[in-house]
Amino acid sequence: MSTNTDIPTLSGNDMIPAYVARPDGEPRGAIIVHQEIFGVNKGIRKKAEDWAAKGYLAVAPDAFWRQTPGIELDADKPEDFEKAVEFMMGHDFDQAIRDMEAVIHWIRREEKIEKVGFVGFCMGGRVAYLVAARTDIDATVGYYGVMIDQMLNEKHAIANPLMLHIPTADGFVPPEAQQAIHAGLDDHAKVTLHDYDGLDHGFAAEFGSRRDVDAAATADGRTEEFFAGHIG
Repeated sequence: MSTNTDIPTLSGNDMIPAYVARPDGEPRGAIIVHQEIFGVNKGIRKKAEDWAAKGYLAVAPDAFWRQTPGIELDADKPEDFEKAVEFMMGHDFDQAIRDMEAVIHWIRREEKIEKVGFVGFCMGGRVAYLVAARTDIDATVGYYGVMIDQMLNEKHAIANPLMLHIPTADGFVPPEAQQAIHAGLDDHAKVTLHDYDGLDHGFAAEFGSRRDVDAAATADGRTEEFFAGHIG
C-alpha cells in the first residue's frame, strides 16, 4: 500500500499511516476517505485522487494499521476476501473512531482546514455512521454501511448532515436491516437516505466485478453535491 503521511493518534504515542492526495491550489475543504475491508488499495486511492481533482484535500487512513499496516487486497480474489473478513472481525471499531477523530484534528490543526467531510464504504460506511454520531465532523456519507441497524441507539447524537447510500439487494445488509434503518432514520432531520433498487454491496467500487457504472455515477453525483453544500 502506498502511504505518504503519518498522522498522530489522539495520545500522540503512535502514528496512523495515511494516503493523502492534495489539490492544485488552496483546498476548498477536506474529505476523509475510509476504506472497505480491503485496505487502502488502488480503488480507495483513486477515490482520494478524484476528490483532490475536485479541489479537496483527501486523506485515506490505513484503518487496519493496528493489526497489520499496509494491507492491500482484491475483492474479486476469494483468498483476499477471506483475509479481509478476518481483518474486519479483528477490528476494534471504538478505537477506530478515536483514530478517525485524530485525523479530523490533524486536518484542522496541521492543514488549517476547518470544514471536514467523511466518506466511507462497506465497513467504512459503518464507521461513517459512528463518526457522524461521535465526532464533530461537518458532513458524512456512508455507502452500503454494515450493521447500522444495530447502532440506531446512537442516532440522537448525529448533529451534522449524514447521507447513506443503501442498495436494496445488499447481501450483507438484509431487507429487515434496511427496514430498521429506514424506520429509525427516515424522520431524522440531519439524515438523508437513498435506496438503489436491485443493486448489491460494493456497487460504487472503482474497480472489479462489483461496480455498476450508472448507479455509481448517480451515488457519487449525490455525494459530490452533498459535500459541495456542506463542506465547500
